[in-house]
Amino acid sequence: MIRPTRRAATDADFTRRRLAQLAVLGLAAGAAPAALPGPAAAATPSPATPAASRTHYDRARRLAGDDPVLRALVTALTPGSTLPALPAPAPVKLFDNLVLLSAGWVSAMAVLTDDGIVLIDALTSPADAEDVIVPGLRAVGADPAAIRHVVVTHGHPDHFGGAQTLAERYGARVHLSAADWDLLARTHPAHAPVRDLDIADGAHLTLGGTTIELHHTPGHTPGTVSPIIPVRAGRRHHSAMLWGGLNPPSTVPDLRTFLASVQSFRAVMRRTNVEVELSNHPNDHSLERAEQLRHQPPGAANPFLLGGPRTQRYMAVMDAMLRGRITDAEAAERVLGLLP
Repeated sequence: MIRPTRRAATDADFTRRRLAQLAVLGLAAGAAPAALPGPAAAATPSPATPAASRTHYDRARRLAGDDPVLRALVTALTPGSTLPALPAPAPVKLFDNLVLLSAGWVSAMAVLTDDGIVLIDALTSPADAEDVIVPGLRAVGADPAAIRHVVVTHGHPDHFGGAQTLAERYGARVHLSAADWDLLARTHPAHAPVRDLDIADGAHLTLGGTTIELHHTPGHTPGTVSPIIPVRAGRRHHSAMLWGGLNPPSTVPDLRTFLASVQSFRAVMRRTNVEVELSNHPNDHSLERAEQLRHQPPGAANPFLLGGPRTQRYMAVMDAMLRGRITDAEAAERVLGLLP
């Protein structure tokens, strides 16, 4: 079972400094294409992008090369980009014990074990729980009444929206980091789950012989959590990662926190021999890969199985893009006279 702990944390105050920085940062960063133009295309920073940050963005593009997964990541982290508008796919088993349940622009993952289901995220609302998660599990032969745990990666409504519904209906325990439980307590969003279990950094959640590691990766929110999930395909076992929240913050301190999370999680990935990359938003060519997997012949290579070097390169691309974002934010603060 999970080892809960209580840990206080606070958001950065939304002050005049942040409002001013957001305005200047929009000018300093330049405008990128608003959507992913194609499955293998990556956004290019605007000519207005400062040379110092362009160096980092260019490095990320070189690391991505022609890899559609990594190129999609570059696009997602390019200033000004937005998530592509994609239709919600039917549920699909990415691995024998892992189901993708998607509303299109946001997804949940169901980990199937011998003693029940661990759900990673709960989509946007009680309606999503009723209309996507419950029937989606039934469609792949799983019983939604077997949901024992709902792990919420961070405290935004598109990830916790259906959690309380599932808790009330099936008795599932809801897990969130202490910092993001506190975030919900301050902001009082609609459909917020009742505070239940805190996720400690590095916690192990075990159900039916399956152990999921939960690691704090703050940046997107103060308490974002990224899981390491054991998956299997036949007799083959692999380690999967799911980055808990990709959209970067705006301030220099928060961006540096995000970058530190990328670096620490890369070390976790090396230790656990991660070969599979997952995301809770379609910022990594994931829905296209899901359709490829759905229609490919038996025995074909699983498009989510990237291998160790490629998953490490995924994180290296994220690292380079974050360094570019930090450089942009520092330039914005200098314009405001907040940095020398």
